[in-house]
Amino acid sequence: MIIDAAELDATHAYKLLIGSIIPRAVAWVGTVSQDGVANLAPISFFTAVGRKPPMVSITLQPQQDGVTLKDTFVNIRDTGEFVTNLATLPQADAMHGSAFAFGPEVDEFEALGLEKAPSEVVRVPRVKGAPIAFECVVDRIMPVGDDGVDHVVWGRVVRFHVRDDLYLERGRIDTAALPAVGRLAAEYTLVDNVFTTPLDKDLLTARDGRRMQRLDARPADWSPIDTDEWSPSGAVSSPGK
Repeated sequence: MIIDAAELDATHAYKLLIGSIIPRAVAWVGTVSQDGVANLAPISFFTAVGRKPPMVSITLQPQQDGVTLKDTFVNIRDTGEFVTNLATLPQADAMHGSAFAFGPEVDEFEALGLEKAPSEVVRVPRVKGAPIAFECVVDRIMPVGDDGVDHVVWGRVVRFHVRDDLYLERGRIDTAALPAVGRLAAEYTLVDNVFTTPLDKDLLTARDGRRMQRLDARPADWSPIDTDEWSPSGAVSSPGK
């Protein structure tokens, strides 16, 4: 199938992107408002963009109405600071719950029952228990798209927080010890296997056509897209915990 991007609305284009660019790393982004209220949100348009200085990028869409800016973006714009936390499997439920559109007056750490850990340079707290976190200060903010309501934020990493047992020599991370959670389309995936190439041909043949294993006992072909559990803004219908 060939699809002309010019004929797509934003929702359909978004579905194609998030269903095709998989798995995506999730930045569990912490911010603080100008009034000092802490916010958390999972952002899966997230990647590294520089080494010296180390920099990451996150892309933020507006809320479900397609116009109102999310608290995460407003806080980053107004304070110039944010923290990215790495979420692992035990934190997946809380991470998903943080996608709920809480009011700007709600401290989402408190609403989700999450403990805060102090940062060193920025005012934004880290998620206590997150194995890795980056303290970031804004390098640049760029509006993208025809409407100018999506924004790419580049953040300069000023502090790395790495759990002691994960830090190996010369800056290497023991990635195999991390049950990291990634994003598919509207679902998540657990990173629980590693390999180098080439793989044995018999192994490849045995896995040909096999669907992913579900950890949640849902039917093999189930997806939350086009249900009340998903929205094109990335929000969820329930705050979870």
